[in-house]
Amino acid sequence: MSPEYKEELARLAQCGRLRQLRPLAGRRGCHVQCQGRELLNLTSNDYLGLAGDSSLLRRFYEGMDAGNLLEGYGLGAASSRLLAGDTDLAHQLEQDLAMAYGRPAALLFNSGYHANIGILPALLGKNDLILSDKLNHASIHDGMQLCRAAHRRFAHRDYDHLERLLATHRHRYERVVIVSESVFSMDGDVADLGRLIQLKKEFDALLYLDEAHAVGLYGERGLGKAEEQGVVADIDLLVGTFGKALASIGAFVICSQDMRDYLVNYSRSLIFTTALPPVVLNWTRFVFQEQQAMAEQRRHLASLSLKLRQGLQLRSLPTAGNSNIIPLIIGSDQETVLLAETLQDHGFLIFPVRPPAVPEGTARFRLSLTADMAWQDLQGLPDILSRELAAVSSQGRTRAGGT
Repeated sequence: MSPEYKEELARLAQCGRLRQLRPLAGRRGCHVQCQGRELLNLTSNDYLGLAGDSSLLRRFYEGMDAGNLLEGYGLGAASSRLLAGDTDLAHQLEQDLAMAYGRPAALLFNSGYHANIGILPALLGKNDLILSDKLNHASIHDGMQLCRAAHRRFAHRDYDHLERLLATHRHRYERVVIVSESVFSMDGDVADLGRLIQLKKEFDALLYLDEAHAVGLYGERGLGKAEEQGVVADIDLLVGTFGKALASIGAFVICSQDMRDYLVNYSRSLIFTTALPPVVLNWTRFVFQEQQAMAEQRRHLASLSLKLRQGLQLRSLPTAGNSNIIPLIIGSDQETVLLAETLQDHGFLIFPVRPPAVPEGTARFRLSLTADMAWQDLQGLPDILSRELAAVSSQGRTRAGGT
């Protein structure tokens, strides 16, 4: 190995930012086995608890027989959609999505990352401008880097800043796209969709909304924040994923028919990748229909999240947001790593989130609640966090004083 790589890895380890893969096993609902211990999984994006629902999986596979083995449950597409990898299942899923959202068209992508790096570069050119929330997901930032359009970031959820950028720059560009998540993945807070739509209309812009962390959790049928607030028709490009609350893999964009057709011809992350396999498409259709009736699970998760957030706030623990993603801001990378290890000793699977995933000085826990948890699983966590965070912080002060 090049010495530069070794030095960089050593530097990451020294400052508490070395990342490693950790295999998990023995999933049982919201519990997993990690290094021989059964832990409550507070790191998962399985928001509705569907990925850990063995009865749901059994029900899905009950539909398999010799006649549909390859078309409905096959493991490989073996080609891109524009060659030999397209299937009726893919089109049926896209029709299901478009019908559910009441929009003209939907288009599948292999992941949320594929969608966010493939849509903006396909639709925008050098005479266009992207205005993106500063805390949008890394895949959106990467998509902007791949795009020939100019791009600027506005301060997180600061729509006055966005308005100033629009007033200053809109007239210089043919098209302007405002890009935001609806539920932000690391802070658990929510965009003001009403304000975004008002600015989009006022300045003749397009609105690109990433609902990755909202699909399955909001709206009567789990279609996201846009459904919950009745504004689906005002979103020009609505992106959602199947890999989180829907317990599958892949993503989609809801849009006009013209935009869909254009993306089929120009989105490189769609054109130059192998299609999703039949079993994934079939499972996703199955789960998408099932989750639309899971209003009770959504209400339960909202109640759990409120209780835990209030428990942290009562103990003056630094948290924020108003979703099932509950950040606990710790600050120091090393203290966050140490506290995560301590929490595993108490039966909670929590991994540290450090820069560059979050801004410098804001290392944190991202407590991710799921609908298959009960309050009994969580009620002791605020006291444990308060006690252990105080102990870790005290150790850190002692070490600092001794140097």
